Amino acid sequence: MSEADLPKQEQNTPAAESAPPVGTAPARRGNGLALLALLVGAAGVAVAGWGLWQVRSLESRDQQQLGMVEEARGQTQALVQREQLLSARLAELPSAAELDERRRLLVDLQGDQQQLRQRLETILGASRKDWRLAEAEHLLRLASLRLSALQDITSATALVQAADDILREQDDPAAYAARQQLAKSLMELRTTTQPDRTGLFLQLGALRDQAAQLNPLVPAFEDKGGVLLDMAAEGDGRSRWSEWLETLSHYFRIQLNADQNIKPLLAGQSLSQVRLALSLALEQAQWGALHGQTQVYQQSLSQAREVLDGHFNKENPDSRALLARIDELSSQPVEVKVPDLAPTLTALQAYLQRSPEAADGTGPEAADPGEGAEQ
Repeated sequence: MSEADLPKQEQNTPAAESAPPVGTAPARRGNGLALLALLVGAAGVAVAGWGLWQVRSLESRDQQQLGMVEEARGQTQALVQREQLLSARLAELPSAAELDERRRLLVDLQGDQQQLRQRLETILGASRKDWRLAEAEHLLRLASLRLSALQDITSATALVQAADDILREQDDPAAYAARQQLAKSLMELRTTTQPDRTGLFLQLGALRDQAAQLNPLVPAFEDKGGVLLDMAAEGDGRSRWSEWLETLSHYFRIQLNADQNIKPLLAGQSLSQVRLALSLALEQAQWGALHGQTQVYQQSLSQAREVLDGHFNKENPDSRALLARIDELSSQPVEVKVPDLAPTLTALQAYLQRSPEAADGTGPEAADPGEGAEQ
């Protein structure tokens, strides 16, 4: 072997050593095919899943479309029903001739209502002025009734003043005569003194309570001759004889002056009867004071005074005070002379009759002619 051949052998030896074995190449090819098969299978699974998802989407869309179709079908049926109902209502509507007839009837009804309202105003009075004047007449009648029945000056004055205010609101020159009479009546009422009947009634009631507790005065023995002074015993200046006479004087009394009337001592049932008679007399005086009966009032107080004079001593301070109070109340007036409102009422009625509404027969006097007769 030559030296030139030696490097070639040396060069060929490593190449032979680095070359792969003969059996390893097919194994690598099998692994690549398996990996490719896995990739293909995975792609097939993905394609199958995507296809299944597409199928599910199509089915859901189909169901939604079916729901929308059903909803549209329901709306169509509702529209058909509304159309049928509208057609039925249109069929029930009246025709043009019937509408004209109903319009004519409505106009006639409105005209009748207006005529009825006018007739009602004619009967009841065309204006508020007529009724205010009728109210003034009623107030004046009521004031006259209060004066004649109760002698109530205060209430009558207020009623007459209210009637005058109504005439003043009318501002009618024709009411001058009526207002003149009203002014005279007001002046007479305001100058008339109203008796305090309630105060007299209460004062008499207080006297009744005092009379129910009235007791007689027990007489006491008084030695004016000086005989018992000589018989005084030692001690405090009073003898046993004087004490005995003082005790006996509560049961017996010797009156030496025969010209004086001796009043018996009241006790028990006699005292109750006298108190009852005095209370009844004062109660009757209360009735007379409250109802303005002067004769009854004076007679009742006179009876009470006679009861006190006949059964109680003047030395009794309670009976003397009660008698003085009765004399003081006897001078109090319980009745008053009330003014006559008849001329004023006549003047007001004359003014009402001269008013244009009354002359035409449309005022309240013509509407109710029996009202004045009843009152």
